[in-house]
Amino acid sequence: MIELEAITKIYTKGFLRQQKTTAVNNVSLSIKKGGSLGLVGESGSGKTTLGRIALRLIEPTIGTVRFDGVNLMALSRSALRQIRPRMQIVFQDPDTSLDPRMTVRECIAEPLKIWNLVEPQDREDRVLELFDLVGLQPDLIGRFPFEISGGQKQRVALARVLALSPEFIVADEPTAALDLSVQAQVLSLIKTIQKKTNLTLLFISHDLQIIEQMCDTVAVMHKGAIVEQGTPRGILRDPKDPYTQKLIDAAYESEAWLGK
Repeated sequence: MIELEAITKIYTKGFLRQQKTTAVNNVSLSIKKGGSLGLVGESGSGKTTLGRIALRLIEPTIGTVRFDGVNLMALSRSALRQIRPRMQIVFQDPDTSLDPRMTVRECIAEPLKIWNLVEPQDREDRVLELFDLVGLQPDLIGRFPFEISGGQKQRVALARVLALSPEFIVADEPTAALDLSVQAQVLSLIKTIQKKTNLTLLFISHDLQIIEQMCDTVAVMHKGAIVEQGTPRGILRDPKDPYTQKLIDAAYESEAWLGK
């Protein structure tokens, strides 16, 4: 479904004395249709940059991204726009996805309107279907984002994404801003929806426990490179790379690991 080949991203700053920073260094990854790959690493490791490159929200310096066999790097802007609904992202902070001036109804209906996915008279029914899919109560439909909780806002943001019936989603730390009880509910919801719709998922997190719960494959990222890749049990229970072991040790010390 998604293939990243030899991706490198170098940022340059300065004019007379340019400084170059390598955010992603020669990374290759692939996710089969319906599969879930967890990208784990500390802040600044290049996870978010790689996730945005996978959607061609950021252009790589070098490398190729293929989605369902199509080379995204070769597409024109108009051709890329046609494929956009099939590839979506869920951000860490739902407020970045929601217009505070819109009601919840309007936030979810907006992509349906922009992409003309359903007839105007059918939009309300589709919005209510999406409400049900993400576990929102219908009485929230007329409220504004500031009138609902963080967990509810993330569900609204997820409903906006699902309105387009995407095949591939990048979930970039989607529960990091939520408390533990709400976090568990949202993660369970994402997992359930993935099974129902056969979603392909790139799940970005610094939390090893979440990655183990959500993904069937894990890639550990450090300083822009993949240092280890395999199954959650194989990597997280028997790490081969010293950096992976360091992450696990840190999780144990913070009592964040379920298996403790």
